[in-house]
Amino acid sequence: MLATVPSLRAVAMSLSGNVERADDLVQETLLRAMTSIDSFQPGSHMSAWLFAILRNLFRSEYRKRRREVEDADGSYVASLKSPPEQESRVEIEEFRVALAKLPSGQREALLLVGAAGFSYDEAGCDLRERSGDDQEPGQSHPAAGSQSCSPSMAPTGSDRTARRVPFWRQAGAADWR
Repeated sequence: MLATVPSLRAVAMSLSGNVERADDLVQETLLRAMTSIDSFQPGSHMSAWLFAILRNLFRSEYRKRRREVEDADGSYVASLKSPPEQESRVEIEEFRVALAKLPSGQREALLLVGAAGFSYDEAGCDLRERSGDDQEPGQSHPAAGSQSCSPSMAPTGSDRTARRVPFWRQAGAADWR
């Protein structure tokens, strides 16, 4: 085994092109050979067996190094991190609890504007139409408002039916609550 070391070193040097790397390959080859000496078949060529170990070790490490990325400052690793999912779940649950605490009119107005895409005017008109009240928001009595909800404030065209039905009342939205 020791007589083969100079030949192993020469082959390792030709494979790696680096003296330190060649010495490491030879050392690892001899270590693996000694730990698995029971797999060596007596009567076969010891040098051929050692060269096979050296070659396989070099190929394995080459494949491993090819997959590795040099990242001295840690910027590549930082870009691979994904934010934890549990924070968004906690935020959504907190939002649901806060939304449930709102009075129903405010909750509906918030959902019409924030989730269904209504403008503030459209949401106000929609809520007043459902309550039967023509009073403008913030007005003390119906006569104080000179404007009422006009058809121009409502969505037009094919969008009208899709936007006028709040998303939580549409089919399949029961899971949201």
